[in-house]
Amino acid sequence: MLYKAYELQRSWLNSVSTVASLSSELLAHPANPWSRVGLGPMAANAFDVLAHATAPYGKPAFNITEATVDGAIHSVIESTVLNRPFGDLKRFRVEGIDIVDGEATARRPKLLIVAPMSGHFATLLRGTVARMLESCEVYITDWADAKTVPVHEGHFDLDDYIDYLIEFLEYIAAQSGSERGKASRPHMMAVCQPSVPAFAATSLLNQRKSPASPDTLTMMGGPIDTRESPTTVNDHAMTRPISWFRNSVIATVPIQYRGAGRKVYPGFMQLNAFMSMNLQSHMMSHYEMFKHLSAGDEESAQATKDFYDEYRAVCDMTAEFYLQTVEEVFQKHSIPNGTFEHKGEVVDLSGITHTALLAIEGERDDISGLGQTKAALKLTPNLPRDKKKYYMAEGAGHYGIFNGSRWRTKVAPVVEEFIAAHS
Repeated sequence: MLYKAYELQRSWLNSVSTVASLSSELLAHPANPWSRVGLGPMAANAFDVLAHATAPYGKPAFNITEATVDGAIHSVIESTVLNRPFGDLKRFRVEGIDIVDGEATARRPKLLIVAPMSGHFATLLRGTVARMLESCEVYITDWADAKTVPVHEGHFDLDDYIDYLIEFLEYIAAQSGSERGKASRPHMMAVCQPSVPAFAATSLLNQRKSPASPDTLTMMGGPIDTRESPTTVNDHAMTRPISWFRNSVIATVPIQYRGAGRKVYPGFMQLNAFMSMNLQSHMMSHYEMFKHLSAGDEESAQATKDFYDEYRAVCDMTAEFYLQTVEEVFQKHSIPNGTFEHKGEVVDLSGITHTALLAIEGERDDISGLGQTKAALKLTPNLPRDKKKYYMAEGAGHYGIFNGSRWRTKVAPVVEEFIAAHS
């Protein structure tokens, strides 16, 4: 019923968006004598905002076509190098730097950015990828929308997530080795939720002394120990038993999708939760958009539209991944308690002896509170102190540590210096 009710609402809002868009165009049309006088322009702008707020959103494209390296602008080549049912591995290379005359080079570090599987597509990290392309050849996990994955492809949980990361790192290490003529380790950056599986995957690879063990792991705003400075998100997960989540927020994908019959945590549920946390702020953003349109500031209005085009584009998670994450990360605190398991075996974080760790937190993060990511540095007793670093981004919220001007000018240079120091 949950998904069917959403589909009914979505159909209705699509109609509202279409009518509002047509109304805006008619009111603003040059042939309309009221398009420049009276309430005409105001009404046209109001309908424009309404049309955008109720429009449907599909999976966005990365659209990263250029990167500036050492002051010079180069073309960027995007490709998918591994296809898997629940997520692909994408690669971004800079023409003239990572590829010269059609041949791959090994001039720069190879960085795997692990995008969160938390209701949004990997394109939410477009700005993260674009900035890191200035110093690294970048790979990113492009997770699938669970409602598009047929049931016959099986399940996907935290164990599978970790296995995907290990496979991706092994692929990158093998590619790097073939280009250099010898083994060369990749680097990894986990943004928010994937800090936990990335931490676990790093431990497993270190214990195996695998050449795919990353030289560095950067964890940004990740819920390693949610007992530190608990936020509203943490409280929500802690105050209800796992049975409540299973019975209240898990839905079955309807028949019109390829994943029909699959149990999922719908992306629209996650979006509603995030929107409700800062509802007043989102309402003000749309009011500011209206004011920008009324003042003829199309550039500022478009910037707001671009943000919400991305923010409202959501995808579903498999039920087993979502429920396991809630239980292990937010309720049992398995990582800091030393009880986190991968396929029945306890993940021993003391086994991390090679990979340097960088923990980054935002001073005003209302999703992963201060200290939650930093906790990772205390859980690796056998890693030398000179391989551990902590950075707090002053004034930054959750999204500010990986996107926007503060990310580009303050946070990214810290990551780049850390990667360079431990390559």
